[in-house]
Amino acid sequence: MQSKKQFWYGIGIGVLGIVMFSSKAVMVKLAYNYNVDAISILLLRMLFSFPFYVVIAFFYKNQNALSKPSSKDYIWLVFFGIIGYYLASYFDFAGLVYIKASLERIILFLYPTIVLLLNKLFLKQSITKTQGLAIGLTYLGIVIAFSDEVAISGSDTYLGGFFILLSAITYASYLVGSGWLIPKFGVVKFTAYAMIVSCLCVFIHYILISEIDLFSFSKEVYILGFLIAVFATVIPSFLVSSSIKMISSSNFAIVAGVGPISTIVLAAIFLNERLTVLQLLGALVVIVGILLVSTKKDKKHIK
Repeated sequence: MQSKKQFWYGIGIGVLGIVMFSSKAVMVKLAYNYNVDAISILLLRMLFSFPFYVVIAFFYKNQNALSKPSSKDYIWLVFFGIIGYYLASYFDFAGLVYIKASLERIILFLYPTIVLLLNKLFLKQSITKTQGLAIGLTYLGIVIAFSDEVAISGSDTYLGGFFILLSAITYASYLVGSGWLIPKFGVVKFTAYAMIVSCLCVFIHYILISEIDLFSFSKEVYILGFLIAVFATVIPSFLVSSSIKMISSSNFAIVAGVGPISTIVLAAIFLNERLTVLQLLGALVVIVGILLVSTKKDKKHIK
């Protein structure tokens, strides 16, 4: 029987993990002030993250899973590593060139509804009336927040929003497609392997595309790259996993609602970003919609 103290500890580390994840967008926006492009800051994030995931993969290489993965499973793992962490991260960083960090988090928060739509399209899973209402609410919230920002910042907001939406779609695709692989590898090993694949993709991308010298950045860029890797990638990934294990995924779905709010607060403090009343209303509508999706979905699995 879980104690009340353990439950609140689980909530605490869950909130901490979500806030740390949310800080990524703010730190990326700060890095852009030092004449660095999206692929370069993404490269630094992966360079600093890579050793952690290699060590994790080494220590968990003999971890027993429900079944032994086949060579075909490893091919799929590489594919989803490319989709879920390389492409999703690249689109996210590219979008942040054009839009606010707070608006980025609101759009990214759509991914649970995209998971529902992909499950309906490819796996023929039905969408309940509550889930349909939730999907409608989330997209209404995005339209409210996004249209107001376009009126303020101009048409570049469309391009940034498009990149962030692609990030949400690719990440949702990863969640849908990798679900059947995780039991074969185990959560920690699968995540470490997928992250290693994504790191290698970023390294190759940088070598082929970028003409910028890796050692030419200011010290602030390297510091921000390290902070993004450790404090907005590696550490929160384990905090969130521990929180879900301690308080259940349904309770964590409610905790995750802190994400857009924490980004809005952090962006206001460190970037001097301010959301209008309409944008705050849109963010609230999105959060309510996602909570409806998450809690409704997770309740099916509670016995």
